[in-house]
Amino acid sequence: MTVRVWPGRPYPLGANWDGAGTNFSVFSEVAEGVELCLFDERGAELVVELPECVGSVWFGYLPDIGPGMRYGFRVRGPRRSVAELNLQSKLLLDPYAKAIAGSIQWDDAVDAEDALDTDSAPYVPRSVVINPWFDWGQDRSPQRPWHETVLYEAHVKGLTQLHPGVTEQHRGSYLGVCSPAIIEHLHNLGVTAIELMPVHQFVHDRRLVQMGLRNYWGYNSIGFFAPHNEYAVGGQAGEQVQEFKVMVKTLHEAGIEVILDVVYNHTAEGGRGGPLLSFKGLDNSAYYRLNQQDRSEYVDYTGTGNTLNMRHPHVLQLIMDSLRYWIEEMHVDGFRFDLAATLARELHEVDRLSAFFDLIQQDPVISQVKLIAEPWDVGEGGYQVGNFPPLWSEWNGRYRDCVRDVWRGQLGQLGEFAARLTGSSDLYQAEGRRPHASINFVTAHDGFTLADMVSYEHKLNQANGEDNRDGTDDNRSWNCGAEGPTDSPEVQQLRKRQQRNLLCTLVLSQGVPMLVAGDEIGRTQHGNNNGFAQDNEISWVNWSQADTELLEFTRHLIHLRQSNRVLQRRKFLTGRAVREGSQVDVAWFRSDGTEMDSGHWNDGGRSMGVWLNGDLDEVGPRGEQLQGSTLLLCFNLGDEELAWQLPGEQWGQHWLCRVDTEHAQARTTAYQANGSISLAARSVLVLEQYATEPAPSAASSSPA
Repeated sequence: MTVRVWPGRPYPLGANWDGAGTNFSVFSEVAEGVELCLFDERGAELVVELPECVGSVWFGYLPDIGPGMRYGFRVRGPRRSVAELNLQSKLLLDPYAKAIAGSIQWDDAVDAEDALDTDSAPYVPRSVVINPWFDWGQDRSPQRPWHETVLYEAHVKGLTQLHPGVTEQHRGSYLGVCSPAIIEHLHNLGVTAIELMPVHQFVHDRRLVQMGLRNYWGYNSIGFFAPHNEYAVGGQAGEQVQEFKVMVKTLHEAGIEVILDVVYNHTAEGGRGGPLLSFKGLDNSAYYRLNQQDRSEYVDYTGTGNTLNMRHPHVLQLIMDSLRYWIEEMHVDGFRFDLAATLARELHEVDRLSAFFDLIQQDPVISQVKLIAEPWDVGEGGYQVGNFPPLWSEWNGRYRDCVRDVWRGQLGQLGEFAARLTGSSDLYQAEGRRPHASINFVTAHDGFTLADMVSYEHKLNQANGEDNRDGTDDNRSWNCGAEGPTDSPEVQQLRKRQQRNLLCTLVLSQGVPMLVAGDEIGRTQHGNNNGFAQDNEISWVNWSQADTELLEFTRHLIHLRQSNRVLQRRKFLTGRAVREGSQVDVAWFRSDGTEMDSGHWNDGGRSMGVWLNGDLDEVGPRGEQLQGSTLLLCFNLGDEELAWQLPGEQWGQHWLCRVDTEHAQARTTAYQANGSISLAARSVLVLEQYATEPAPSAASSSPA
């Protein structure tokens, strides 16, 4: 194979096919020369010197090269310490590769220190030149407003691998996510946005592979522009790009947004002794934060061995280019940033005025999509819930902890519980943010599932191969009286009620609710609270064992939220009159029907009523006055049945039960002002006000 080489252009970086040939461009400040290595279908390598270098960017144009070509780089330079490693024997992935073919075959030749002179090419994946053309047709983002959003965190493979309605060929793939069966489930559930766990090309760690495990979650990125190739059905190099676009287009047609969980805080190359795959060999000290006292060691704020160097302009450029690529070329609707506090570290401390935030704020493309921060990392001062700039929403860890605590029986939590229910204004309002800044969740991919959180108090992670040392011990869970599986009908019923309580609290809170795939059908990991390496039935959603009652209950909750503007407020509640002569927007009640005062919040009480005024102080996009239905949410957090007195007529004369977590099905029981209700232990009652008395019915009805 012979190819022609022309001067080309320094930008854009990466391999870019223009219909006639491909321009290759890569950054390295320390290189003395960069070789482009081309591989034919048999794996034979052709080496081409990139002829040009401007501003530490090496580039060249090859008119004979098009889509499907596999390639990599070798960097020529003097042998240095591992901190400044540039070894020509190592084949390096393009940091801007749009697709990657193959996977690592673990060998010492891949390690940075163990085999410095051994050619790594036989053991590492290849970058792939792609054809960027795709018929998007009339595709457009659903652009669902934040206050109407319901998030659904899911794993591409775990969501689809066991679904009987997904064709066997498409299970575990991008095409499986957009299959009719999955879209029907999301529609019926009421989900508006699917938040996919990492789909950037990632690496299965050597340690895990040697134990017969895999990096299932995918928080081990090596390609920030490339969709992970194992989630593609087609066998052609680069096919994953087309299939990912099909998934996005199909979900958009169904009105569902696509949000990606992205990992820009570290890479799969790990720390000292980790594999040399791309960034280390191109420019180690530019891409990574190194210990200034010993530059062979890596600064690690992520617990994974390395931290990307956000102080370097080319690293910031890489991240910004990646984000824009996924928005403009792949049409995604937003991002959830893993360990986002790491991205805000300038010298050491987390800095909310960091260059990263400034660039995001000013970017005309990225600033317009949904941005979600996981607002912590493992470094000192890394817990930053409530401290991100106004453009951002955050996983609200304080919401998760508080809601878990109150339902497992912790006393003295009513004040904070009230704050979390109403959007966490104490965390976000002072900075001019809105309730949607709070992404509310009680479970996530990391930790117990919802069903396990009411069944286990202690983790069972032996399958991970670390003698149960991995995973958090701070689960804030309650097993309802028996650890793990039990034949006790009383414990089983209490666990089902606790799941309904947690889901009811989540969906009816102000802010943005996030469910985890499978929680709506009672998915269990059998006590494993750290399934990161379990690419098997432990982590996959088992649709054949679905709790259909819980599914119907969850659907009913979400549809109740979507049908009532009171539960989708764009502004924080104030406790003041909506307008002159009207009632307050929110009021708080004791179980005897009287309003709570300052003393009641700290008296160790186990019950609380929340009255939400349906007369809103908000207008719609065309200036129309918004109106909802007045609700009364009654919480009995104690373990004894409670006689609940409804408030007087000025708060509502006629009430209809919309949710009673004592029961799996919705009931249409009617109540009157000043009436008494028997509220079951550990339960929630949601009442909706009616202007005239509805016809009472004790019969159960199917959820809407």
